[in-house]
Amino acid sequence: MPAASGAVYRFDRFVLDLGRGVLMEQGVERQLRAKTFTLLEYFVQNAGRVVGRDEIMEAIWPDVIVTDDSIAQCIKEIRRTLGDDRHQLLRTLPRRGYQFVGPVDSCDLAQTVAPSPPPAATDTTRQQSSRAATAADAPVLPDKPSIAMLPFANLSADPNQSYFSDGVTHDVITELSRFSELLVIASNSSFQFRDRFPDMRQVGRELGVRYALGGSIRRSGSRVRITAELVDTATGAHLWAERYDREVEDVFAVEDDVVRTIVTILAARVRKAEVERTRTKPPGSLQAYDYYLQAAATYANFLSSFSVDRLYQTRRLLDQALAIDPGYGLCCALMAETYVSAFINPLDGDLVNRAVLDTALQFALRAVQLDPNSPMVHSNLGHVLIWRREHEESIAAFEKAVALNPNDVNWRFAYALVYAGHPERAIKAVEDYIRRDPFYPPPASLVLGLAHCMLKRYAEALPLVLESVRRAPKFRPARAWLAVTYVQLGQIEEARAEVRAILQLQPNYTISGTLRPLMPFKRAKDNKLFFDAMRKAGVPE
Repeated sequence: MPAASGAVYRFDRFVLDLGRGVLMEQGVERQLRAKTFTLLEYFVQNAGRVVGRDEIMEAIWPDVIVTDDSIAQCIKEIRRTLGDDRHQLLRTLPRRGYQFVGPVDSCDLAQTVAPSPPPAATDTTRQQSSRAATAADAPVLPDKPSIAMLPFANLSADPNQSYFSDGVTHDVITELSRFSELLVIASNSSFQFRDRFPDMRQVGRELGVRYALGGSIRRSGSRVRITAELVDTATGAHLWAERYDREVEDVFAVEDDVVRTIVTILAARVRKAEVERTRTKPPGSLQAYDYYLQAAATYANFLSSFSVDRLYQTRRLLDQALAIDPGYGLCCALMAETYVSAFINPLDGDLVNRAVLDTALQFALRAVQLDPNSPMVHSNLGHVLIWRREHEESIAAFEKAVALNPNDVNWRFAYALVYAGHPERAIKAVEDYIRRDPFYPPPASLVLGLAHCMLKRYAEALPLVLESVRRAPKFRPARAWLAVTYVQLGQIEEARAEVRAILQLQPNYTISGTLRPLMPFKRAKDNKLFFDAMRKAGVPE
């Protein structure tokens, strides 16, 4: 029996929260692919009952022909995630099916256990906190047309093809974002609805948009079928729907057609009814595009896992794409980003290695040369230049990206502005970004808090930095700035607790060896504020 959308199930040491679409293990979220999560949900809802293969196919893949291997891969992922190597929770009954045998309790959403706050998040500091922007705040509809592009559902026989449907979704979002008359929700927030199949009116309320675009992709051999549908989120009315059956090589033409149609429908409020061909240059080979999409998906996983293996795998995939199409600018831009990640994160010997930053610059400049009309390549160049302390050049690169794509305002731009000594501009930039990405990542609230710190508004900075630490307890920059904020508020013990937490994560964390290369302040007063506070908080010299 289907559960209510907010149903919560407990078993063993896990909590399956259907309302949020997450699996928690003792307060820590465990990642599952969408179909695997749906299958686990089905097993848990039918605990104690034997579920056969045909029933699984009908429940999980009702309109798709898939092989037994699809079930096997999902089962394998479930057992690996649950630590069920001995099949004590999920049994296999030969020629009959599967049986979830762990005792299951259902409960209300309010009974779930939230992740514990970091050590410094005491009741006292929470009482001091003023209101911070959060994703739970319902955004207000803007005056201009606003739209969210939800992820295309992957209906291919191979569930591992999700990277392809996700990549096409990102492309459509990028093309729609070029229109300054549209407010387009960032992919980070749109992808919160991945495989949830929500009521589009709910999407409108949560993201603050008037229109939502959704659909599906089925890829089979050399053919691809793409369906797209535009909905008015205020009424739920369907404004337009279309199905495209094309050769896979024609996927770029389909993307353009979808964007052109959407802009035409909204033409009463959009200056240009025709889409100009200003997209980033498509690769010369679909195989290069495929490798790039796999690399982008792998790098996205790296940003949540910070596994050095994921970073290296991203580079291997990009190398394969560039071997096929050396002129693929987006591959060079993403390669530059992987080297920046290696420079600023303690993954291997590349941490604060200047030669690594030089390599990142080479790839970033090559990307701009190959694809000068792509906002992404200019944003990535701006990100590299932050760490090279080329402040004005970094800001100019980000401004070029915004000129090419008015919706391309991101939290990295705000970091460039803060380190260059423009905290007021940084606040506006990150607030504009948060409006376009209501489910913003933890660094966004951190840089907003950092800008308030630079303006000596420490009481306003505290809740913003605390939010970042609570959402990403292992994110060292957030804990460092929380320590700075505590010092400025006179809470020295709380600041030292944050430094102890950092040293547990990174024992070789020092002012000279770690912090100085990673805090590229332009203004001497900002530099002094940070490092004086870090010393008071107990960071070794």
